[in-house]
Amino acid sequence: MATRLPPLNALKAFEATARHLSVKKAAAELNVTPAAVSHQIKALEDYLGVQVFRRRNRALELTEAARACLPKLREGFDSLAQAVERLRAHKSGSTLMVSVAPSFAARWLMPRLHRFLDSHPDVDVRISARLRQSSAGARKGAAAERATVDAWLADSDVAILYGRGDYPGFRVDKLIALSITPICSPRLVTHPQHPLLRPADLKHHLLLHDDTGELYDGVSFWDVWLKAAGVEGVDLRRGPHFSHAVLAFEAAVEGYGVVATMPVLAETDLHAARLVTPFALRVPLASAYYLVCSEEAAARPAVAAFRDWLMGEAARESDEA
Repeated sequence: MATRLPPLNALKAFEATARHLSVKKAAAELNVTPAAVSHQIKALEDYLGVQVFRRRNRALELTEAARACLPKLREGFDSLAQAVERLRAHKSGSTLMVSVAPSFAARWLMPRLHRFLDSHPDVDVRISARLRQSSAGARKGAAAERATVDAWLADSDVAILYGRGDYPGFRVDKLIALSITPICSPRLVTHPQHPLLRPADLKHHLLLHDDTGELYDGVSFWDVWLKAAGVEGVDLRRGPHFSHAVLAFEAAVEGYGVVATMPVLAETDLHAARLVTPFALRVPLASAYYLVCSEEAAARPAVAAFRDWLMGEAARESDEA
């Protein structure tokens, strides 16, 4: 059952008075009389059964109870203001709220987004890099994916995420099929003592672990690739682990070691020769990047334009690969 809240006007009067420590200044801000503010505060204290101010020689002082609740109350008002702003933005239909996985946002979407902004200057794009939903029960697999989709689309128009794409009730477009391969600095390929010429040479190098596969699919990318390559004797216990591919790429660029991950997210560094793929074998993944939205959102012009542009970008990359 929902908790019954005090009247909003009483909460507003309390917050304004607490901020100014003055009934008169709070009244001026709220465009009411000081008597009205005092009445609202008295009504709030009666409703809660808790005193919120002490009156000392014409000065106001917050009680311990009031000081304890004030930060959360201000946070609540901020959230209400943001929600109202989003309603106003959606009224015009020109605001586009996009929730996206952090590594995909940094490594794939950002280098291309300028093309959408240039061709759609009337769309107010708002990008939110989001973390996957988790819980005390450590949900994984389909349950975690569904929780993520529900959470991201609760306050966004579209979501772009890594997963299996089984999201009933939503419009789902497969954006990019994925594969993995070892990636490293070119300095390691020509290492004077241990050049990376064959997969077996990996045993001489530090392994960097992009934990995307282990966290979301339950199996590490190194396990998947080494098994497909038929390589044994490589110690997978060695090397640092990274929760996001973008962090593993930074370590690889610095020449710390070799990471098994998705080359689609390393295109900029690969083209600039800051990173290389030393072996030809690329192993397909069951997961992919998907564009997800509700059917209602899909009908909005801004969402439809973004979807068409995004699918076109992905198709062009596939044709050029």
